[in-house]
Amino acid sequence: MKKTPNPPELKLRGFLYWLLKVPRMGRAPGIVCLCSFIAAVIVTVANLNLNVEGPGDLKNFEAGKVADRDVIAEYSLSYIDEEATQQRMKAQENLVTAVFRYYENIGQDVRGAWNEFCDTADRLAAEGSSRASMQLAVQAEYHGYFSNETLASYFSARDRQEFREYGLKVLDAVLEKGVFALGYADLGGYNPDLAELIVSRGDRVERERVSYSSIITTANAADAIAQAADSGQAPAAFKAIAVPLLSPFIRENVFFSREDSRLRVAEAMERVPAVMKHIEKGKRIIRKGFVISNEEMKDLRALSAAHHAKDPRNIIGLVLLLGLLYALFILLQEKLVIGKEFSDNEKCLLFVLAFLYIAGAGLVKSLVPAVNGVPISLLFPTALLVMILAVFMGPLLALAMAMALPLGAFLAGFYDIPAYIFALISGIAASVVLKGAEKRMDIIKAGLAIGAANCAAIVVILLMRAAAITEYPPILFWAAINGIVSGMLVLGVLPPLEHVMKAATTFRLIELSDLNAPILRKLFTTAPGTYSHSMMVATLAEQACQDIGANALLARVGGYYHDIGKMDNPDYFIENQTDHNRHDDIAPRLSATVIRSHLKLGIEKARSLGLPSEVVDIVAEHHGNSLIMWFYKKASQLEDQVNSDDFAYPGTPPRSRESAVVMLADVTEAAVRTMIKPTVAKMEKFIQQLFDNKVEAGQLAQCDLTFRDLETIKKAFVKVLAGYYHSRIEYPKEEE
Repeated sequence: MKKTPNPPELKLRGFLYWLLKVPRMGRAPGIVCLCSFIAAVIVTVANLNLNVEGPGDLKNFEAGKVADRDVIAEYSLSYIDEEATQQRMKAQENLVTAVFRYYENIGQDVRGAWNEFCDTADRLAAEGSSRASMQLAVQAEYHGYFSNETLASYFSARDRQEFREYGLKVLDAVLEKGVFALGYADLGGYNPDLAELIVSRGDRVERERVSYSSIITTANAADAIAQAADSGQAPAAFKAIAVPLLSPFIRENVFFSREDSRLRVAEAMERVPAVMKHIEKGKRIIRKGFVISNEEMKDLRALSAAHHAKDPRNIIGLVLLLGLLYALFILLQEKLVIGKEFSDNEKCLLFVLAFLYIAGAGLVKSLVPAVNGVPISLLFPTALLVMILAVFMGPLLALAMAMALPLGAFLAGFYDIPAYIFALISGIAASVVLKGAEKRMDIIKAGLAIGAANCAAIVVILLMRAAAITEYPPILFWAAINGIVSGMLVLGVLPPLEHVMKAATTFRLIELSDLNAPILRKLFTTAPGTYSHSMMVATLAEQACQDIGANALLARVGGYYHDIGKMDNPDYFIENQTDHNRHDDIAPRLSATVIRSHLKLGIEKARSLGLPSEVVDIVAEHHGNSLIMWFYKKASQLEDQVNSDDFAYPGTPPRSRESAVVMLADVTEAAVRTMIKPTVAKMEKFIQQLFDNKVEAGQLAQCDLTFRDLETIKKAFVKVLAGYYHSRIEYPKEEE
């Protein structure tokens, strides 16, 4: 009998399964994650090689200087000479032939133009016009094509009727060889003598190598025409005027293919073998008292890299860093730390910033000379990256990364303990100072607060070192500058990042909530009823989201923009109509089509405006896939069979709390307008019925609203609407 595991065993198995399984991620975040991690490892290894002492230590050697000691290879080594390999690849690239493609349809156009010219000449001759009249008529239609002498010879030829066939043969002979367009082709870096010609004939592809000295261009097309005419059985009269008569019809039909040429270069580069150099064990790499050459420095770098690659401490550090990043990603994917799922753009931003932090810390460590008593992280803006994460992905994730990023730099060997402590405190401060920030000026204030936290961290570090009092002022100054500059840099990079990521940050939403925005002013002028409706929906949604703890600012902006698709056909919506309803003149199906179209138009406008994706979702979801009931019932009265899908909105049910609240606010505001003398009791009952209809129709099944939330939302709506529709006293009429 199989043993049933007890609850602790089940928990252990579940934890192990969660820990070991591969996290699910989108394609783009997966690629960015992999590339960022590989780049971070490369930067880490490169910097460790430059900063760890060994037999091939690079700090004491430089090309052109006299060596102060010998360096002998302790083991045999083979490595790739990158410089020599690049030279070999460059030489091979210059041998690659440029690729040209032959376009057969151009030859057909040329044949058509020649036949059209011959038809014109035959028509003029058939009309019995004089030669002078025929010449003038041709010159008028083909202005600048032919000289008078050419036309005179053409029309005076006795066997002119045969010129058509001779001309076609000559044109075909020239175009078959190809007329190359070299004037606009950038052929620098390709083979200067040969080119590759690709001719597609149905399913068959022909490839030919041609010499530039033998190709035909518009510059030497006259010679090709003359040669083709002389080689045939054409009469002397045709041969005499073949060049001036046919030259105007010649067109380039062979063009340089940049994509094919680059593909040839890439294929050639893949076949180029790397240049390998070998160092035998016991070889004297550097000789004491001699000037160090560039070749010796190459050998020394290779030997140093190989030495450090064998150091197990580096491997351990990289493995720990890998484990840290992997565990962090699992935590993010499974919502155990952050409590929400991120979009692909947010995941890509996370991985890119993680790479930039590791790489930046390594570069600072390598490029900036060490100063005794100064943490290296003082010169790197940890707070900048953490503040960016706080703005786009929330303070909780920013706090997690404020602890993880300095730890990663510490494990990679870029930070010592004082540098790690300073970066940790600076990052933690940056993760919390932006909480509640709504204005750009708040970022500057946050920079000042981070500067103060940095100063406190420096005081702790200096006290632990028992530093002299004279060391405090300069280090405290740079600590404050680190925080202030981080705030200023965030202020600069935030707007472009907001637009690239289409993120609904607090600052972006506040900008969009400005009622003087051009799109909202246009909505006011073209659809004043819709504008008034949108303002009321925004007010209702904002109040309700405040009460249930959702993003009230996002709901307000979503309410402002949810009906911008109505601007194209405002008269078909009841709130914009005055004395005539346009739907009385059209069929119910057409009415439903017009009503449904405002969703698609709204989404297109929202995307063209660059609105955040969360706002676009509200525009797309504020009707869900519910029925347009009025026209559905009207169509049911007129038709025997009516498909409900034809009268359903083309959207999806709301997936966020804010989107669901905007949907409820939209239907509530529109419905309450129809009430006669609304009271609080009437509105509560009426709104509850509206909510029940949405729940029964499954429109709230995909969002996280609870029944408690719905009750809170209803109370918020009633409070706002009661203030708007409050009863007024009737003033007595004024007697005369």
